[in-house]
Amino acid sequence: MIRIFMAEDQRMLLGALGALLNLEEDIEIIGQATDGQEAVDSIKRLQPDVCLMDIEMPVKNGLEVAEELKVVLPTCKVIILTTFARPGYFERAIKIGVHGYLLKDGSIEDLAVAIRNVMKGQRVFDPELMFDTIREANPLTTREREILVLAAEGKTTKEMTSELFLSSGTVRNYMSEIIQKLEVKNRIEAIRIAKEKGWI
Repeated sequence: MIRIFMAEDQRMLLGALGALLNLEEDIEIIGQATDGQEAVDSIKRLQPDVCLMDIEMPVKNGLEVAEELKVVLPTCKVIILTTFARPGYFERAIKIGVHGYLLKDGSIEDLAVAIRNVMKGQRVFDPELMFDTIREANPLTTREREILVLAAEGKTTKEMTSELFLSSGTVRNYMSEIIQKLEVKNRIEAIRIAKEKGWI
């Protein structure tokens, strides 16, 4: 029996998906959560074989949970289920080492097959997501992403300099490089674009 934990903040979808997967003879839903921290706490206690994880959840997002599970329960295989075909999310998921990344619009039969394949040691990724990633790679460096994340949090240039141990001139240079790469007019537009693409 494959023991599954599900983390999804939309309760109706969580209930429906759980009920349908429970109809499979070799799959058992052993727990559910609607936010990322609740998911981590429950997964550590229940020790499932596979965790089906949404990305956009309260407290901790699915990618943060997946990263934490690598440390606290490396035996648990993570399959990301998402509505968002954002190349940046997929890129981050691959770096974290998730076992599957699928869009929510697939069939239950396909999901059940993906779960079984992941249990056999395969990795399962939606072809559409892979194509989007190849087509649109993240142009920002790690440092540029750090700066844009701080800007998105409302940090001033002065606050960024003390947090990143950089001079204000260097921070401004990074920001102008970001604006140029994303072909936008200002940092607000840069933040919006980077969030939409899942790059930050």
